[in-house]
Amino acid sequence: MLVDADLHIHSRYSKAVSKAMTIPNLAENARFKGLGLVGTGDILNPHWEAELLKYAKKVDEGTYELNEVRFLLTTEVEDSRRVHHVLIFPSIDTVREMREILRRYSTDIETEGRPHLSLSAAEIADIANELGVLIGPAHAFTPWTSLYKEYDSLEEAYGGAKIHFLELGLSADSEMADMIKAHHRLTYLSNSDAHSPMPHRLGREFNRFEVEEVTFEEIRKAILRRGGRRIVLNAGLDPRLGKYHLTACSRCYAHYSLGEAKAFKWRCPKCGGRIKKGVRDRILELADTNERPKDRPPYLRLAPLAEIISMVIGKGVETKAVRLIWERFLRDFGSEIMVLVDVPVGELARVHEEVAKAIWAYRNGKLIVIPGGGGKYGEIKLPEEIRRARVEELESVEVEVPDETERPRQRSITDFLKVAR
Repeated sequence: MLVDADLHIHSRYSKAVSKAMTIPNLAENARFKGLGLVGTGDILNPHWEAELLKYAKKVDEGTYELNEVRFLLTTEVEDSRRVHHVLIFPSIDTVREMREILRRYSTDIETEGRPHLSLSAAEIADIANELGVLIGPAHAFTPWTSLYKEYDSLEEAYGGAKIHFLELGLSADSEMADMIKAHHRLTYLSNSDAHSPMPHRLGREFNRFEVEEVTFEEIRKAILRRGGRRIVLNAGLDPRLGKYHLTACSRCYAHYSLGEAKAFKWRCPKCGGRIKKGVRDRILELADTNERPKDRPPYLRLAPLAEIISMVIGKGVETKAVRLIWERFLRDFGSEIMVLVDVPVGELARVHEEVAKAIWAYRNGKLIVIPGGGGKYGEIKLPEEIRRARVEELESVEVEVPDETERPRQRSITDFLKVAR
């Protein structure tokens, strides 16, 4: 069976997180989104654990359910160098055991959702491995609180300690991460790191698992690529839209090559602002291969449905006009992920033709993207050739992409369906 999962979120006990982030709200919005599995996030916090156990019933070790949505026990922790790590637990007893061990290394584990630990990455990984907890770096490429902000390699961070996956985060996709050969042995997770239960946050990045049933043990096998269990699709935002994709001035947002930035000593010659190194250039600094693992699942660049509708009709994401169209799609097709990934474009067009064409453009990498950098988000535009075309003509449309955009080699949805089968 296939199940869509978002395994990294936060609870209302983490800083800067919506108070609406509750277990019942998560279950309700996960169903709207089309997620069959959600990580609890913040499970080391005893108050969040109590909330989970109050509302969700245990269906298997490490697996709980509310309103037909399954939950796995997950959390994010911050190490002594402020690098973040995702943990996936096999049972509630393991959560409690790890909480007791970590209590001596943390002053906020009882109150904060994402506790700070006075331990190195390697020490946290050692503890996780002793307890049978899956661990990997969170949002590995972001300019803040990430593995590659502080280290130049997995080995430098974790030493000989075993890790089980690498979370891409909003800043990178599979193609970018595979430029570092040490990653080839790892499964990639694409998770939302959501701070709100709203469908344009929850599941904005997700993983499609092929498993026998939705339990911790099956997900563990898929992450470790055992017994035929696997991830068949990573889906997430286009990294080019990130605020720090390209190296750029943090004041005027002028873009620079890495060589130019170094020559200017990281000061913008146009305005004197500080030049911030982009994620793409950081990865290129570390890149050591052009190969890609043959068993790497495709990465599908998508945006939340509300954001696509907003782009098409020119209204804000949370406006009534956007929500009315969003509700029509969900009423007809059941969930947002079904609309974004699975339903044929011709059927989508019966609800809203222009939105259907934009979804086709996302699925097939036919959008114009002006990359972000320096703290400014990238921009995205629907090509006029696609706007003018009828739905049945889309496959033959040729799109002229301006030189300033980078065009990643996205696999089409057809490629994904072949893999999924």
